[in-house]
Amino acid sequence: LGHIQRGGTPTPYDRNLSTRFGTYAVKIAMEKKFGHMVSLCDGKIGSVPLADAVSKQKLVDPDGELVAAARAVGISFGD
Repeated sequence: LGHIQRGGTPTPYDRNLSTRFGTYAVKIAMEKKFGHMVSLCDGKIGSVPLADAVSKQKLVDPDGELVAAARAVGISFGD
């Protein structure tokens, strides 16, 4: 769905990554490891507790390169 919303076609990497995420999600569900989310860290699939994932803010510099690049391709931030 994300690719459709952004207007791009999934690459082979995207397809592989989504398969890895889905497989790992089933694995942790079967292990009854609830309250975790699948993650990618240093190229490895794993899981982190949801509480840990939402306990820290990851701020983006509104004047930084990432936001400038997004604006350059037409992404709006509502301002």
